[in-house]
Amino acid sequence: MITLPDLPYAKDALAPVISANTLEFHYGKHHRAYVDNLNKLIAGTDLADASLEAIIQKAAGDPAKAGIFNNAAQVWNHTFYWKSLKGGGGGKPTGAAAARITAAWGSYEKFAEELKNAGVTQFGSGWAWLVLDGGTLKIAKTANADTPIAHGQKPLLTLDVWEHAYYLDYQNRRPDYLAACIDKLINWDFVNANMV
Repeated sequence: MITLPDLPYAKDALAPVISANTLEFHYGKHHRAYVDNLNKLIAGTDLADASLEAIIQKAAGDPAKAGIFNNAAQVWNHTFYWKSLKGGGGGKPTGAAAARITAAWGSYEKFAEELKNAGVTQFGSGWAWLVLDGGTLKIAKTANADTPIAHGQKPLLTLDVWEHAYYLDYQNRRPDYLAACIDKLINWDFVNANMV
């Protein structure tokens, strides 16, 4: 059985960038619904006692298990997203991330611009990611519930660009939401921990 993980901070910890009201709906309703739906779908199957990562790997690419994959990947993606953010975060990276981002993009500013652009240009719902792909840092985007762990990439950071992530606070201004998250919420300690 998959459980809804606790948020790593209070529901008002990301305000004013992301309001407590948004977290109440996003975490309390959407994330919870993915957990509940997944548990219904895997009950009584060979996936009932599997880890979330194993469920994603076994369901990826199998049209008969699309519902399982979508809900499992959304549980995983959201859990990773909460950890990618923190109050008082954002801005220029520290630690290993700083050197690797500068080496890959030439500057933090260029990286931030490309990460924001990945989120802005993701048509419809999805995610913008910083990933390790064969040891190389890359910015990626995935549609709907898709996740880099289904493609052999190691996620380091994600930003949710489903409308429910920002609509209560930003309405249709996805670029403003992304810019604010990058400038004020990225959890560089989490990114650095994922690089090892």
